[in-house]
Amino acid sequence: MKLSKPVKRTILGSLLVPRTLSSPIRMLPDFLIIGTKRGGTTSMYNYLTAHPCIAPAFQKEPHFFDMNFKRGVNWYRAQFPSRLYQNFIEQYYGRSLITGEATPCYLFFHYHAVKRVVEFLPKIKIIALLRNPIDRAYSHYYHEVSRGNETLSFEDAIQKEDKRTQGEWEKVLSDSNYYSYNLFHYSYLSRGIYIDQIRSWVETFTKNQILVLKSEDLYDNPVGVYKRVISFLGLPDFELKNAKQWNETKYQNEMAPKTRRWLSDHFRHYNNQLYEYLGMDFNWE
Repeated sequence: MKLSKPVKRTILGSLLVPRTLSSPIRMLPDFLIIGTKRGGTTSMYNYLTAHPCIAPAFQKEPHFFDMNFKRGVNWYRAQFPSRLYQNFIEQYYGRSLITGEATPCYLFFHYHAVKRVVEFLPKIKIIALLRNPIDRAYSHYYHEVSRGNETLSFEDAIQKEDKRTQGEWEKVLSDSNYYSYNLFHYSYLSRGIYIDQIRSWVETFTKNQILVLKSEDLYDNPVGVYKRVISFLGLPDFELKNAKQWNETKYQNEMAPKTRRWLSDHFRHYNNQLYEYLGMDFNWE
């Protein structure tokens, strides 16, 4: 039986209370998957939590460092397993245990998120998946359509993005607790301008704390990318089985060639800046 979202929220809320009371003895994350939205973060998180040395959070996307920061660190700790469980695994099974979460909005809402993360988790490992911004925008659009949040055509939606989000960034910057519905849902183009987003993280953390990956590599070679991430996290090798993709986008129509050409021109300059900054050519053209 499939539960409705309100029922799920009620159940999760009731379970959160005892976990919050035990928050002082709960783990904090060892890694964050910070984005990008529609870039394979769910698949990567599910691959990682299949590893015997990784315990999942109680919800994959707690949104603590963007939308839920005002709830406090005890609320955040309640999202993770207890240190008693960690000690049991380490002593009984003789293997280390780490945990982490994946909130793709951390990358986009980096202005506040990166400052909060470095304050609370200065030694955290950070994983960023970057997808061709054209395909990411189209996937994002149909994701919103499927949830009933979008009624415009794709072409109209991207043309009206500036108008829809006008003044929203100013509100976000002036009020760290402000939630912008329009930025969250209608940022089809702006989320794909990765250079400013990723620069904030790279310039805040050390090189050995950040791993930037190409989403298309994950789709084409999940086992190889998984091994790379496991090594980055300092964990023993583990065979990844059933490497399927989660949250695959179902498009009602293919993107019009004219629209793709327009988007290619739109993103080319930003992509070239990203390649130069990271020293990586993602070959998205």
